[in-house]
Amino acid sequence: MTTMVSETTHRPAHIAKMLALVLLFWGLAALLVIAVQGRFPAPPVACAAIQMVTIVAVALAYMKVAASEATIDHALFVGTAWLVLSIVTELAMAAHTGHGWFEIIGSPTSSLRNVLMFAWILAPALFATKAE
Repeated sequence: MTTMVSETTHRPAHIAKMLALVLLFWGLAALLVIAVQGRFPAPPVACAAIQMVTIVAVALAYMKVAASEATIDHALFVGTAWLVLSIVTELAMAAHTGHGWFEIIGSPTSSLRNVLMFAWILAPALFATKAE
């Protein structure tokens, strides 16, 4: 079965716009996650839950504003890009400060890190509207 792809989907201007929106919404989510990290007098599990809600809320905003007709493939690509950006940012900050910096996805010694990593990937996929 073949599917029709809109010609606007592959134009350079459309691709540039989508990349800019992916970066913009990731930056917003990352700043909100950093703001939540350790700022509340709550157990680490509660803090991680607040961070996950933050990521899901920004993913909902992204999918409604930037990709209202997105497929699950697009949503998973965005989630993977968000995770890669988070990892690269933590590595760059660690190199810049000279010590570990784990504000976006958490400490490697915490099992909550894995939960947050999955949240970064799967949050946009929760709101995909098309299967193909």
